[in-house]
Amino acid sequence: MRLLQITDLHIGQEGEYTYGVDVRKNFLSILEHIKARNPDHLIISGDLCYHDGERLTYEWMKELIESTGIPFSIISGNHDDPKSLAEVFGLKGALHDGELYYEKKIGGQKFLFLDTTTGVVSASQMQWLHDQLGQCNGRAIVFMHHPPVLMGVPYLDDNHSLQNRDAIQEAFSEYGGNVITFSGHYHVEKTAQHKNVTAYVTPSCFFQIDQQSVNFKVDHMRIGYREIEVFKDGLRTTVKYLEGHKSMHPPKGHASEN
Repeated sequence: MRLLQITDLHIGQEGEYTYGVDVRKNFLSILEHIKARNPDHLIISGDLCYHDGERLTYEWMKELIESTGIPFSIISGNHDDPKSLAEVFGLKGALHDGELYYEKKIGGQKFLFLDTTTGVVSASQMQWLHDQLGQCNGRAIVFMHHPPVLMGVPYLDDNHSLQNRDAIQEAFSEYGGNVITFSGHYHVEKTAQHKNVTAYVTPSCFFQIDQQSVNFKVDHMRIGYREIEVFKDGLRTTVKYLEGHKSMHPPKGHASEN
């Protein structure tokens, strides 16, 4: 089974070109590339919007994603509105007190999709996670916008990491099996190992940040996606990059990852 993950698209309003980037053209470009790759499933792991959860942006994206004919799953990021996201993408049954989280079987494999919109995993979601992990046989594959561990990227680790990561790490540790997480949020390509957790961070479809800087600093404007091949006894994952699209308009707006 082959999955593709894209993340942190940060689609603004039509005509809004943040950092001199045409984010809508970036999205159209990567969607065409994904369509040609013809994966079994597409996962969009949060921060679809530049601002906080604009319904019109979700509707525009939904039409384009559905036009590919590729099955897909979506989670919310800190620039999203879980309720609007659920309403537009037909996920209202996965809303729990305003949080969007659920489990889904894809190709016979159980996947968990978490909601870290607020920068924390709530107590009720944590209990649900404990219950779901108990149903995973030896391996849990989890998609969540914020990675559950520090990634060695100073600016994000120090300012915008998951606030209660100790609690979710404890849940994963109690589970005891292999836990593989796929996230975004950091606008970098990175892998980290913590006890029984392997955490993959996928680059953004907007821009990438400098992994060494303690302050917010853009590294480059290439956009990326992750390919994930899932086997019965393991998985293989690689990241691919495409050239990003510059705007013909002067840069306006400012977005630091938060």
